[in-house]
Amino acid sequence: MRTLVALVLAASSWPALAALNIFACTPEWASLANEIGGERASIFSATNALQDAHHVEARPSLIARARRADLVVCTGAQLEIGWLPLVLTQSGNPKIQPGQRGYFEAASAARMIEVPQRVDRAMGDVHPAGNPHLHLDPRNVASVAKALAQRMSVLDVQDAGYFLDREIAFQKRWQAATLRWEREAEPLAGMPVVVYHKDLSYFIAWLGLREIGTLEPKPGVPPSAAHLAELLASLKQTPVKAVVRAAYNDPRAADWLAQQAQVPAVVVPFTVGGTDGAKDLFGLFEDTIARLKAALR
Repeated sequence: MRTLVALVLAASSWPALAALNIFACTPEWASLANEIGGERASIFSATNALQDAHHVEARPSLIARARRADLVVCTGAQLEIGWLPLVLTQSGNPKIQPGQRGYFEAASAARMIEVPQRVDRAMGDVHPAGNPHLHLDPRNVASVAKALAQRMSVLDVQDAGYFLDREIAFQKRWQAATLRWEREAEPLAGMPVVVYHKDLSYFIAWLGLREIGTLEPKPGVPPSAAHLAELLASLKQTPVKAVVRAAYNDPRAADWLAQQAQVPAVVVPFTVGGTDGAKDLFGLFEDTIARLKAALR
């Protein structure tokens, strides 16, 4: 009898097994899922901050992870169109196919910008549903968090209250942080910058920076010598404060243009893990703002 009691007490001290197995396409959604899921979720990120989420190999290891997933959390808006459909199909997991409750797109809960009137190959890597890099507007993150918590609660009814309570707590912290960031970033309003790819558009629109040009001549097309020369010439008429690139971008074009234009080359994390300071979603915004403000000095 004492042995049975000891076993029961020992079992009660073990951590609860994660009930929801989540496959996140990118680090930002893995981080958000962790904010909501806590110890009741097991979360895997298919990519890291130094990868371009447009171009990912549908490796067998990703397919194996998807096969065991209860929920797939991705950006949508065709960001992952080059690899995710193959992973989902090859997984053989009916729960996570598009249209099922186990498939969640952040874009479905966000306010999209830069939605093109038309799309053709000559325009480069343009997304018909709009710019997919929606996580760099904290207001979008708040909307996605609410929708994601609701979806997780539907999939795991037993832990629904836990997920919803964590989402409420996250929203309080997130709203307070957003107001603080907007105050701290006031000096960035009107700051003219050149960016590498149009992956900072939401951040720029949120805080009122000005995008003067892009290192890519067209979205998804690598910088060419001719385009960089034209861009440099244009900066003589419209000077900028910085050349900004994400941590995953090749540094060479940004460094060259910054040197020629005699302005700082600023590396921003873009997603969770992109820099040492961007350890979670809060750090992502704090570090990005701090790095851009440093360029003004």
